[in-house]
Amino acid sequence: MIKKELTKHKEILFIVFASIIAGFIAKLPVIFSLDEEFFYPRNIGFIIFPVLALYFSWKNQLSATKIASIAAIFIVSAVYINLLPNVENDTLILACIHLILLMWSILGFAFTGEIKNALQKRLGYLKYSGDLAVITTLILISGGLLSAITIALFELIDLKIADFYFQNIGIFGLVAAPIVGTYLIQTNPQLIGKVSPLIAKIFSPLVLVMLVVYLTAIIFSGKDPYNNREFLLIFNILLIGVMALIFFSAADTTDRPKTNFQNWILFLLSAVTIIVNGVALSAIVFRISEWGITPNRAAVLGANLLILINLIIVTIQLYKVISHKSEINTVGETISRYLPIYVIWTAIVTFLFPLIF
Repeated sequence: MIKKELTKHKEILFIVFASIIAGFIAKLPVIFSLDEEFFYPRNIGFIIFPVLALYFSWKNQLSATKIASIAAIFIVSAVYINLLPNVENDTLILACIHLILLMWSILGFAFTGEIKNALQKRLGYLKYSGDLAVITTLILISGGLLSAITIALFELIDLKIADFYFQNIGIFGLVAAPIVGTYLIQTNPQLIGKVSPLIAKIFSPLVLVMLVVYLTAIIFSGKDPYNNREFLLIFNILLIGVMALIFFSAADTTDRPKTNFQNWILFLLSAVTIIVNGVALSAIVFRISEWGITPNRAAVLGANLLILINLIIVTIQLYKVISHKSEINTVGETISRYLPIYVIWTAIVTFLFPLIF
């Protein structure tokens, strides 16, 4: 009991120091008079992900070799992205966006730890990511309300603290939210773990209906993603959002048995998303054939192809589940096996696209 309490106290201290370190990283442009427009797009991923990776490395008692490997990837990535020319172009924007996804992947290596039961641990990482998104949002909403009340109270006594508060206390609270959220998930899994599956259960049928209605409305709207760049962008954001919903729903399959109705909803949602992906993919191919290849079109084409293949595989597995030819946990295993392919693609876009284009 005493050992458990000591471990808990050490963990709390770790979270506090990690939050302070992340806050100071976020404040580097102010401390060293750096260009914020240069610093934040390139380094926003290094504010949170390294400290979370250190936390899971400590929790999972990773070997010194693995910790050194994770640290080396972070360092090389940081040096590389900050050495890219300070010229606003598509390749730089793509590299910065995909670097965040790559950092998320590296955090996944620290989370999963050892190779043993890797598929289940990858699925657990997806579930953790969904839980973290929910709990961080709740923390930020609560912190925002507290901040608004605090500022309003000081204004009642004629003290204008808004600028000081947001530049100092606010930024530390902002970066601490996912770190504290991670601690809450790890220490209260039975409580936090029920939230994201419930949200997925509620929104899956709603999103399915919305997609069917939206695809039907496109036919009569006179607008299409073939000639409208902004429409294609929104279409792909929609695709990624639905894919995330499917992934997080599937990530819960190993913990709680799903009803046949839920399996049917997931199957139909995957099938409709294949249609959405097909429309987006055909629009990208059309734009490339009409106006040539660009970094954006190449990145979106590759991502959509990977998503399409993954969706088809997942849909086939879901069909086997509703046909009672397979168990629901095979869907999660299928997603887990495919995740490294996304990691490879994010690395290609981050490191090779700036050199190719």
